[in-house]
Amino acid sequence: MTVVRTPHESNGAGVVGTPEVAADQGRFGQPRRPTEPSERLTGPAERPPEPTGTTPARPAPPAASRPSGPSAIPSTTPSLPDLSGHVVLVTGASGGIGRGIALRFAAAGAAVVAHYRAGGEAARALVGEIERGGGSALALRAELGVEEECHRLVAAAAGWRGRLTALVNNAGVQPVQELAGMSLADWRAVADPDVHSVFACTQAAVPVLRAGGGGSVTHIASIEADRPAPGHAHYCAAKAAVVMHARAAALEYGPYGIRVNSVSPGLVERPGLAADWPEGVRRWQRAAPTGRLGRPEDIGDACVFLASPMASWITGHDLVVDGGVSARPTW
Repeated sequence: MTVVRTPHESNGAGVVGTPEVAADQGRFGQPRRPTEPSERLTGPAERPPEPTGTTPARPAPPAASRPSGPSAIPSTTPSLPDLSGHVVLVTGASGGIGRGIALRFAAAGAAVVAHYRAGGEAARALVGEIERGGGSALALRAELGVEEECHRLVAAAAGWRGRLTALVNNAGVQPVQELAGMSLADWRAVADPDVHSVFACTQAAVPVLRAGGGGSVTHIASIEADRPAPGHAHYCAAKAAVVMHARAAALEYGPYGIRVNSVSPGLVERPGLAADWPEGVRRWQRAAPTGRLGRPEDIGDACVFLASPMASWITGHDLVVDGGVSARPTW
C-alpha cells in the first residue's frame, strides 16, 4: 500500500449505462466542466468532534461569499449535517461516484481518506480540490483484492488522525458479459472486488470503530441487486450479496455501536454518457418520476446522512437513490 502525502503533511500514525459511472465534479461536489486531474494532499488541524446527540446542520455560506458563475453553488443546495471531527475512509474515491461521495463528506466538514488502486493522479486531484476548499484529505493506495492490504489501508486511515468514524465501501467493477460462456474466473473477477473487498474492509474497520465507541459502515450497492439486467449476472449477484452483507453485519455489529447500511444508486451521470448511450439515457429520463439521471452528489448526500447522528437509529437498511425508477411498474 502506498501513502501519498505532501511535504507539509505529518504522519499521524507514525461504464456506459451503469449505475456506477458518474460525472466529474467541481468544488465539494458541484458540477463543473471536466478537467485533467492533478494530485495533492491537505492537512489542516482537525476540529474537535461534535458532542454526542443531534448534530446541527452545517449552514450554507453567506450569499456574498458564494462563488459566482457557472460553477457557483446553487442557492437551493441543501445544508449538510455537521461532521466536523469525523474521519471517513472512502474506497474507490478516484473517480465517479466515489469522488462525489468524498467531496460531500468534505463539504460536511469530515476529514476524508480517499482510497485508490490505479487512479493515483485523479485521487491526488481530488485531495487537492478538498484542500483548496479548506478541507482535509489524504490519498492512500491499496489493492483491495488482498486481505492484508485492506487491513493496512484501514490502519493507515485510522492512524492519520488517530481515529476512524466511518467507512464507505464504494470500490468495485462492472464488466458487461453474457452469462452463457462465462467462466468461474470471470465470475470471480467481479466477486473479488465487489463483494470480497467489502467483507475484508469491513472486518478490518470494525475493531477500529468499536475501539472509538462506534461508527458507521456504508456499502455502495446498486438497484441491479434487485432488478437484473442482461450481461450483468455476475454484477447483479455481487451487489445483491453486498446488500445482504450489510443487513447481516448490522445484526451482528449493532451491539458494538456500529451501524451498517447500503446505498443502491440508479443511473448516475458521467461525461459522455448521453453521447455513448443516448437511447438508454432517454429511456431513463422517461421512466424516472424526477425526470433526470442521478448525480454523484446525490449518492454522496445519502452516505453523509447515513454516517451522521441523524441516522442514529437506521441500520440494516438499503437506501435506494434512483429518482424513483424502482417505483415504476414493470408489467
